[in-house]
Amino acid sequence: MDIYTVMPNRQAWWVYVTVAPMQHTNGPLTLARVVLCGALIAAMSLGIRHGFGLWLQPITEANNWSRETYSLAIAIQNITWGVVGIFTGMLADRFGAYRVLLGGAVCYVLGLIGMASASSVWLFMLTTGGLIGAAQGATTFSVIYGIIGRNIAPEKRSWAMGMTASAGSFGQFLMVPLESTLILNIGPANALYALAVLVMVIVPLGYALRESQFGSGNLQRDQTIAQATREAAGYRSFQWLTLGYFVCGFQVVFIGIHMPSYLKDEGLPPEVAGYALALIGLFNVVGTYVAGSLGQRFPRRYILASIYALRAVAISAFLLAPLTPVSVYVFSAVMGALWLSTVPPTNAIVVQMFGVQHFTMLSGMVFFSHQLGSFLGVWLGGRLYDVWGSYDGVWLLTIALGVASALVNLLVREEPVQRHPPHGMVAT
Repeated sequence: MDIYTVMPNRQAWWVYVTVAPMQHTNGPLTLARVVLCGALIAAMSLGIRHGFGLWLQPITEANNWSRETYSLAIAIQNITWGVVGIFTGMLADRFGAYRVLLGGAVCYVLGLIGMASASSVWLFMLTTGGLIGAAQGATTFSVIYGIIGRNIAPEKRSWAMGMTASAGSFGQFLMVPLESTLILNIGPANALYALAVLVMVIVPLGYALRESQFGSGNLQRDQTIAQATREAAGYRSFQWLTLGYFVCGFQVVFIGIHMPSYLKDEGLPPEVAGYALALIGLFNVVGTYVAGSLGQRFPRRYILASIYALRAVAISAFLLAPLTPVSVYVFSAVMGALWLSTVPPTNAIVVQMFGVQHFTMLSGMVFFSHQLGSFLGVWLGGRLYDVWGSYDGVWLLTIALGVASALVNLLVREEPVQRHPPHGMVAT
């Protein structure tokens, strides 16, 4: 294979040295299998989580807890997801994704059972926050995108990431109405038990994504985990990308968890919230696919800046317009198109800058910032509501952060990092 077939940029010789040995050991994983199985895993994992806002009032009212208590559990879930995601990324890069996915499925089952049965705050925090957070760190995009990075050619990676995120987003559209129906028909606790059974489908899907290069002795590396971490942490464009992703987490988790209660507080029927979350999931399908496809043609920093700017405009319009079911549905459709559309271009920039050797770990690092934002978004939503009796201040903060993130992403340089050849190695 000619070097410029792998990476046309002649200055990025190191990508060939780093990636080519891995690309020659892809094994039986095809584009169709990676996208299909990866999308189904993401759909299940993210789809269940997308509906957690539906349990806020049932659980807090049943246990006589404040909204801050529930919000703190979800905040812990998000921060755990971010922290665990770094280490599951290391494990997936070293041993392959299947073992990580298997462990994540077990944690998800135990976490959902605990979420349904916990009667004390500490147990609720441990299961809903800790176990489910760890499960998400092992079963969502950073792990799935690592498989894509290792097994899909560079010229198709951004499209494959967008396609996987798009198909996975369809699960959010399907799961929210299912979760709402389960809550109404069998009760909140039994609905969580049913989801615990359903989430076990991740095990056979993960088995289908086993990568033959792991354990074969053919996987070659020229950079340690410590070296990759130092390189990324000191790279300015990686820092800007990480800061921008913080805002994404703040916005989407605040809206996903607190919007159902916000709408109910404003006097809208409960089904409006369910339809709103479903619309976010549906339009997310379109948004993520378009973002991934555009990432093959245009600078991804411009795509990210546009997404964050449009979010700020959409939230502003939502707050200024009269609150009706129609305005909620329009806002949900627009936000849905912008929801996970940040994921494909962000991860495509990471792999473009650093290659695939430690991509899952580095994707977990940038995603940790996303989860810090998620932690603050969901916790501040509950905290400030309990203090002020209103979500107005947090809505305004999401607008300001959207503008800031749009500006920060314009500073990102998408070129591969320039490395010196290891001692004794001659650049091709």
